[in-house]
Amino acid sequence: MPLPDPTDRRILALLQREGRITNAELAERIGLSPTAASERMRRLVREGFVTGFGARLDPGRLGLGLLVFVEVLLDKTTPDVFDHFAAAVRRAPEVLECHMVAGGFDYLLKARVRDMAAYRAFLGTVLLGLPGVRETRTYAVMEEVKAEAPLPV
Repeated sequence: MPLPDPTDRRILALLQREGRITNAELAERIGLSPTAASERMRRLVREGFVTGFGARLDPGRLGLGLLVFVEVLLDKTTPDVFDHFAAAVRRAPEVLECHMVAGGFDYLLKARVRDMAAYRAFLGTVLLGLPGVRETRTYAVMEEVKAEAPLPV
């Protein structure tokens, strides 16, 4: 699949900043007809450049004020353990992101909970019960300096 051309990149950049933009406004801002803009949008979605649309919510207003990053070290690194761990993480709504990494540990998780007491409960009832977990290290976020940045397209 070819990389997007400059017009597609302008569409993608606009969509990242203004996901609710109308097709007419999008077309006007990139200098295409509404039909051409709509066709490009459909193609970008179909080809997987756009993976979804959604609203950005304020976690603090929703009672999810504590953001943590957690290093996870597994007891074994086998395909079976990886699969079981990944399946279990996908079922944990507190886990926003989970990345298998190279280095001194196996996974880096990003999670959101109400507060430190809620994190302690989450750690004991969910994280430490995940398949294959041997050790965790938690980093509580004191300030979000930059979050949800658009991709540099």
